[in-house]
Amino acid sequence: MEKLTPEKAQAQLDAHVREIIAWHFSPESGCPYWLDWAKKNFDPRKEVNSFADLIAKFTHFQDESLRDMQPEVWVPAKFKGQPFNIFETGGTTGMPKQRIGWNDYKVDYSEFSEKISDAHFPRNHYWLMMGPTGPRRLRLAIEHLANVRGSSCYFIDLDPRFVKKVISNKQFEVARAYMDHVVDQAVTILKHRKVSGLFTTPKLLEALAEKIDLYEAGIRGVFCGGTTMAPQYVRFIVEEVLEGRIGFYPTYGNTLMGLAASVPLKPEDKFSITYYAPQPRAVLRVVNPTKTDETVAYDAWGRVELTTLTKEFFMPRFLERDDAIRREPRPPYAWDGVAEVRPFGAMEKN
Repeated sequence: MEKLTPEKAQAQLDAHVREIIAWHFSPESGCPYWLDWAKKNFDPRKEVNSFADLIAKFTHFQDESLRDMQPEVWVPAKFKGQPFNIFETGGTTGMPKQRIGWNDYKVDYSEFSEKISDAHFPRNHYWLMMGPTGPRRLRLAIEHLANVRGSSCYFIDLDPRFVKKVISNKQFEVARAYMDHVVDQAVTILKHRKVSGLFTTPKLLEALAEKIDLYEAGIRGVFCGGTTMAPQYVRFIVEEVLEGRIGFYPTYGNTLMGLAASVPLKPEDKFSITYYAPQPRAVLRVVNPTKTDETVAYDAWGRVELTTLTKEFFMPRFLERDDAIRREPRPPYAWDGVAEVRPFGAMEKN
């Protein structure tokens, strides 16, 4: 396979931007939201020919429109009449932000399947997901990923909104009891069923490992997503919780982006995890928080900016509520990565 260079990756991205802009801003294929936006602003088909043009011409997407508007405004004309999935962001209580979709999650996770090892996630076996299900894209996505690999998946539900609510009310005992309730269900499955792959959050993984020997229970690979993982915590998970015997696959993803995979850790990384977006379908930049048109220097901290570019969903320059370190391209990825992702403004709060 021909090696992808940063120049070729940029050319691919620019061509993809032109295709997606033509799709979303043409009356025969676009959705009401963006067609209406073009009438009030400008026609991007005439002015956006590259990703650099997109950055220069579009302001930051305001995600309140995903909460305030009815889902049909996001339906591209070519998808009209086809029922869609409605996915919600993690969010707190109140009206959630929603993204509709048809096949994007399947494409994202089928692509991700090529990046995981058969030794860690054996084909034609069983997985367990212990995490947010309900209205979240993640639940269908993990099941699809298991299915793509010939596997089936057990599920333990977790309601993150309830957890956030009780923690904000300082009801820490309730939060702990709920976590125990979730973990106990997972222990029961692992004791009575053959499971080799696990998807969960770092804190739930840690709690589960306190109650059962994961390797002895059959687990060979773990996906972890959903929360901040500083290098010292990653080291603890890899060496203490997984005892160096179980494959560890940290992921950074959300309803609006899809999934950014991490590159395998090398000794020189010192347990600092770097994620790479599924370009050209989504692009991550690390920008200066006070001058968001500028990216920061490599190995510097900044705010994460996401642009999503699929035929189902177009979202330019959304400022995530995350900080990260900008990292250089690393094979097999020929574009920038984001590392040590943490909540936006975490340093200011300390």
